[in-house]
Amino acid sequence: MIDIQVTGLTIEFEVGKKILDGLTFQVDQGERVGLLGRNGAGKTTLFRLLTGELRPDEGEARTAPGKGVGLISQIPTYPAGYTVEDVLNTAFDHLRAMEKEMADLAERMGEGDKALLARYDALTTAFEAGGGYHTDVKLGKVCNGLDISSAMRQQLFEALSGGEKTRVNLARLLLQETEILLLDEPTNHLDLHATEWLEDYLTHYKGTVLAISHDRWFLDKVVQRCVEIKNGKAELYAGNYSFYVEEKERRFQEQLRQYEKEQAKVEQLQEAADKMRLWAFMGNDKLYKRAINMERRMERLQTVDRPTKERRLTMGFGEREFRGDEVLTVRELSMAFGERTLFDGVELEVTGGERIALLGDNGTGKSTFVKILLGELEPTGGKLRFGPTVRMGYLPQMVTFDHPERNLVDTLIWDLNCTTQEARDRLAAFNFRGEDVFKEVSTLSGGERSRLKLCELMSQKINLLILDEPTNHLDVDSRDWIEEAVRAYEGNLLFVSHDRWFINEFAQRVWMLEDGHITDFKGTYEEFLEYQERQKVYAKNGTQPIPPGRGAADAPEKKPKRPGGTKELEKQVTAAERAVARAEEKQFELTQRAEEVASNYLELQKVMEEQRALEEEIAHLYTVWEKLSAELEEARGE
Repeated sequence: MIDIQVTGLTIEFEVGKKILDGLTFQVDQGERVGLLGRNGAGKTTLFRLLTGELRPDEGEARTAPGKGVGLISQIPTYPAGYTVEDVLNTAFDHLRAMEKEMADLAERMGEGDKALLARYDALTTAFEAGGGYHTDVKLGKVCNGLDISSAMRQQLFEALSGGEKTRVNLARLLLQETEILLLDEPTNHLDLHATEWLEDYLTHYKGTVLAISHDRWFLDKVVQRCVEIKNGKAELYAGNYSFYVEEKERRFQEQLRQYEKEQAKVEQLQEAADKMRLWAFMGNDKLYKRAINMERRMERLQTVDRPTKERRLTMGFGEREFRGDEVLTVRELSMAFGERTLFDGVELEVTGGERIALLGDNGTGKSTFVKILLGELEPTGGKLRFGPTVRMGYLPQMVTFDHPERNLVDTLIWDLNCTTQEARDRLAAFNFRGEDVFKEVSTLSGGERSRLKLCELMSQKINLLILDEPTNHLDVDSRDWIEEAVRAYEGNLLFVSHDRWFINEFAQRVWMLEDGHITDFKGTYEEFLEYQERQKVYAKNGTQPIPPGRGAADAPEKKPKRPGGTKELEKQVTAAERAVARAEEKQFELTQRAEEVASNYLELQKVMEEQRALEEEIAHLYTVWEKLSAELEEARGE
């Protein structure tokens, strides 16, 4: 069954400039599809057409009749005085109406009307099927997943920030359990924890999802196929974002080969036609006709346009060399606002060339920590020291300019003290070309302002680059070129980001800010995720967790000294032995359980999955035990 049908869709807001030009695709029931395209390609316009907010010039955009549609980009207006709790409870309005009618019918049951009894039974069944008896549980789960605290639920909705309103509206849509979800940048205002929760929710969601997102990790985890809007038309890709990237490159190369093959044939025919025209000039009319026929054949051959790619970045950072390895030293750093402590006792050491991701949920103090580094805030305790040759560059999350009334060229001339030609060359390297360079800075989008600020930064000699959510507001193509710039940069990098694709690409060290402390992990983001999973296993089994900072970046010979010496090691070996024994006992119980349910295929499958997981856990526990035993032997021999 088709849930979303788009056929021959055409719309233009300016004469001669079609946003969508014959767009055609469909989304079947239960599919999760990613909608891709550059900023301005028409993705949000398509959503407005699907919800009936806009009417197309030609074609049709419709959803399956009778199915509820939820759109995240539209935030309804609520009555004055509505709290967040009131807004969330509007998701259950239909259940509340049923409940009221059931109460009215219950009062009239004494009339002995069979129709009333039948209606009451039907309502009771519908109310139960719709989860009417479990609304509080559903509300709690969604609020916990999206970090909507009890305190926030009591706040006035109108007093929230734009991002908070979007998060509450997303929660309301999920509670409504609509059959079709249209999600426009759903992860923009979510921290990592909430984003991971949403990914898990959508993965198990039974309805249909069409999602606009620049979050490539999210697209990889959630969507099953991609639709890219390019030049107003749809290009279809039967896989997630990683598949899209590979398939798009394959199509480009295939089109380029076809174009080059055609051009070689055209060149060959042109050369032959030129010779025939020359011979025809000498009196052979038949050759002239053959030349005309060849030229017509050449016109028919030219069916493939030369494929083009987004212009790549042609400019790099002007880096300043370090003298010595010291970049940053942090000692006993703490920060509090009144009675609220953000972090306390932070100890960090940064040397030359490191690339560090500063992670943490919203409100944990990441931006405050960055502001302390920049000298914009004074810490309440501790100190930090930069190396004597450190020169810092900073790209904030919300970019502003001192003179937004200036155009782009004048902004660079004033800020960088360069010539007009130098300014235009630098702007061209960042895809500001033609008349765009004479736009006022105040008219630029958030992504364009970030691009202009980065253009200025890359013209300066810096060796410590601090980025605060550098890929926010950028489409996928723009994210690609900013990553290209950072990839070419060889100095120190410290960045705050929720873009896990970006984090995974550049982090060689992770600072996780949570519960008032920074966990310093020396390794990649994937290794950090593995470390977190191991910590959960250790917590579950009651074994000693591995200290942070034991990722691939740490050489094995750099063993931290263990407090307590041999006695502490003996305790850890004993704990590891007990953990292995407990796991093996559970393994024996599962074997017996498998025999008991051998005739029940579904139950047997569950038991076998538990056995496989337990075998992996036991193998890991044995590795830990062997390592600790070897260290104990080594310690005893010293």
